[in-house]
Amino acid sequence: MKLPRRRFLHLAAGAAALPVLSPIARAQTYPSRPITLIVPFPAGGSTDAVGRIVAERMRASLGQAVVIENVGGAGGSIGVGRVARAAPDGYTLDIGQWDTHVANGATFALSYDVVKDFEPIALLSSNPFLILAKKAVPADDLKGLVAWLKANPDKASQAIPTAGSHVAGLLFQKETGTRFAFVPYRGGGPAMQDLVAGQIDLISFKTAKADASN
Repeated sequence: MKLPRRRFLHLAAGAAALPVLSPIARAQTYPSRPITLIVPFPAGGSTDAVGRIVAERMRASLGQAVVIENVGGAGGSIGVGRVARAAPDGYTLDIGQWDTHVANGATFALSYDVVKDFEPIALLSSNPFLILAKKAVPADDLKGLVAWLKANPDKASQAIPTAGSHVAGLLFQKETGTRFAFVPYRGGGPAMQDLVAGQIDLISFKTAKADASN
């Protein structure tokens, strides 16, 4: 199946993806054995939550076990790379999103092609961004947060769970005239834990919102 690039990027915003299937794999009864669903981030984040919900629904619908494997690191590219190298038989899937199948491909030199090496299956969710701050930050709303950041340039820190969060943070700085440091994390779960513990000041976090069309 060949998809126009724009169509692929739209679907990749929250889709399960699989390596391009071979003709032999298409001809076999599917699925005849357990499926591995790679979540390219640590457990505890929004992508992991969506993956576990989808895995359970797939198990009930397909009659096969769906095993979740959290393979975090490098903004999701380690897990996605593992799927790209898997046999093209539909038994190794990944939960793709804007960060893993758009931002990473546009930002980094990867060992795989985010467009040519995958086929999207379905749009699973939309993920609006939230800006969260630790309780100690003296701001009750966005206006107050911007004012505090302007009064304290280069003193605050924002968690970067994914490449997309970094882009969002840079855009926020540009639009508000603020400056703060970025702290990379392996995923949303560990970043949220540090935010609650007060180790970092901010996080741009995505909350999974189910697509009503599915």
